[in-house]
Amino acid sequence: MGSCVKMVTCMVVLLFAPVAFAGHDYAKALTKSILFFEAQRSGYLPENQRITWRANSGLQDGKANGIDLVGGYYDAGDNVKFGLPMAFTVTMMAWSIIEYGKQMASSGELGHAMDAVKWGTDYFIKSHPEPYVLYGEVGDGNTDHLCWQRPEDMTTSRQAYRIDTTHPGSELAAETAAAMASASIVFRQSNPSYSNELLEHAKQLFDFADKYRGKYDSSIAVVQKYYMSISGYDDELLWAAAWLYQATNDRYYLNYLANNGDAFGGTSWSVAEFGWDVKYAGAQVLAAKFLLQGNAGEHVAVLEKYQQMAESFMCACIGKSRQSVQRTPGGLLYRQSWNNLQFVTSSSFLLTVYADYLASVGKAAQCDSGPAQPTELFNFAKSQVDYILGDNPRATSYMVGYGNTYPQQVHHRGSSIVSIKVDPSFVSCSGGYSTWFGRNSGDPNLLDGAIVGGPGAYDDFADHRDNYEQTEPTTYNNAPLLGVLARLNAGSSGLSQLLPALVPAPTTPIRKENPAATPKPSSSPVNRAPSLINISQNATTSWNYRGKTYYRYSVIVANNSPKIVKNLHIGISKLYGPLWGLTKYRYGYVFPAWIQSLPGGKSLEFVYIHAASPADIWVSGYKLV
Repeated sequence: MGSCVKMVTCMVVLLFAPVAFAGHDYAKALTKSILFFEAQRSGYLPENQRITWRANSGLQDGKANGIDLVGGYYDAGDNVKFGLPMAFTVTMMAWSIIEYGKQMASSGELGHAMDAVKWGTDYFIKSHPEPYVLYGEVGDGNTDHLCWQRPEDMTTSRQAYRIDTTHPGSELAAETAAAMASASIVFRQSNPSYSNELLEHAKQLFDFADKYRGKYDSSIAVVQKYYMSISGYDDELLWAAAWLYQATNDRYYLNYLANNGDAFGGTSWSVAEFGWDVKYAGAQVLAAKFLLQGNAGEHVAVLEKYQQMAESFMCACIGKSRQSVQRTPGGLLYRQSWNNLQFVTSSSFLLTVYADYLASVGKAAQCDSGPAQPTELFNFAKSQVDYILGDNPRATSYMVGYGNTYPQQVHHRGSSIVSIKVDPSFVSCSGGYSTWFGRNSGDPNLLDGAIVGGPGAYDDFADHRDNYEQTEPTTYNNAPLLGVLARLNAGSSGLSQLLPALVPAPTTPIRKENPAATPKPSSSPVNRAPSLINISQNATTSWNYRGKTYYRYSVIVANNSPKIVKNLHIGISKLYGPLWGLTKYRYGYVFPAWIQSLPGGKSLEFVYIHAASPADIWVSGYKLV
């Protein structure tokens, strides 16, 4: 966070047209964007620390409160650990890995990205010592902003602030639940015990957020000048429920998402903003994903409303809505003067993943001015990333260390003061301001990969350390960009965004998949065990789309007994597309909402679509009455 003292800066509007730019090195940008998180680390730094000008810091955090709170991330250019933006940062890093982990692995960055997530979740585990207790801040922004010190020297308050049953904070608890639930998916394959631990914390935190509702900035009042929750906590509750459904497949969380959609605004709030405060668009995109996967169960109608709101967000971003987002003359999405790029990176991520979701099922977004194809969404997201990397009227990269021209005077205490490893002399609170803050020269330490606040409404930018609105970086500027950069670097081959997320272990080489052979439709029964319930399936039609052959399979479930079948449970594996006619329930499927039983001699039909051979389908349980 920057200083709260306002300043007037003389801006120059650039009137010349953008020049032609060469293609970008997205692999290098991805490497740097992850590297930035190592500069933001608090606590004991590991042996493999790559930002070598940093050293250990915040080693007494939590001690005054009788708890170990060493670790975590500083949010921006200061030395405070703010829980809400930190949790959002981790959620977005985890989502990036869930969607594009294979692409990160192909460029050798998956391990670094997972390390970045774990640095945050290790801290969250410490911060959650009891089911209904969560520490949400270490340090005080008011006193911190009076000083300009390296984190290794800081003498400001390290008071820790928490929420509990008498001082609730639903935004904080729910966002931390989302972070730990999403991270549990990231570590499910490579570290299952850690994944289970994260999931247990996530469940407890969601229960805490929902059962003891209240605004977190009322309980942690010192955060109000820096990260006040304007949107309230309804959006975080929906967002966390969506992540817990994705992580557990437990219908409790899907029901929560659906049953509270209207009351909490998920199905009615069309908000063209997504970030650490406002989570509606993220929850709406996840709900749309469940719908497109065929995992909506009996809540199809509700999730379709979520999808409409998700597409309203997309259309507003690309300029095909009656309420489109403002753009700068150079084409950058623009919402506010202070740290505008946070909204650009988060919007670019949502545009990218939603484009890939739509492409997986051959659909387009429905906008006020007509359909928007997935390529249109993705290309616009790419244009925003390219702008950040230098394709803009100033020909300036807003990622530090990338390109030939990038910010030199970053509003960041650690990078602007000589490294303690170079000069261990103590830098005092006021001494940092007098000696280092006001220096009219570049930073002594390269804050590699940091995305700063960015240009103003007319593509203007003043590279001055005291221009905190434009030159201060934040972790939540970078986090959404990890996935977009991985996607841009790897291209569109091998994408399967509606399949279950399987993040590979970072040390395991990613095998290149062989070209898919043409599936051979089969009409043979696929029962795995003798049963009075018979299942058969046939490919009823097929079509080609973008080089793939898609098949529509009809599945008949027949009750060959004279009795009535109830509580039918069907297991399905190797399903790579949407399914209609059954309801998803935990780890399998049950009767749809309009069928309660299957009489003797009767049958039911369900269908699914995917570009593969028939799925494996079997009866896992039933009751005869």
